Amino acid sequence: MTRRFPPLNLDAVACRTVIVEGTRCWRKARDTGQAVQPSLYQMFVSHDCEMLAPVFDSLMSLCENALGRPVVIGSAMALSEDESMLLGLLDGSRQRCTCIDCLTEAAASLDCAISSAQILIGTPTRSSNLLQ
Repeated sequence: MTRRFPPLNLDAVACRTVIVEGTRCWRKARDTGQAVQPSLYQMFVSHDCEMLAPVFDSLMSLCENALGRPVVIGSAMALSEDESMLLGLLDGSRQRCTCIDCLTEAAASLDCAISSAQILIGTPTRSSNLLQ
């Protein structure tokens, strides 16, 4: 049986907001020792996209693994370089192979996580983002 979930009904600005809030929520939960997925779920539910919680948790963990360091978040309205990179990876304007130089295994895992998040968010997946 196949089950289809419609992509999120978010405009571009709302989508960027959800991604940045998710990144910051994930970082805060990790840094304070809170359970990450329940924290993400509570944040995403206010945007009616709670289904992103496990996908986003995986994406962020794999991103840190590929970077080899913690993801840096910005403050208030100022985005960090990592947040800008993540937005670009998810909207397809940036390619993982040009943003993050990592081992093949980490790259392949991150590419899958990016594609999964793009599918749920409703942004087009591009084969140019994949391992090169």
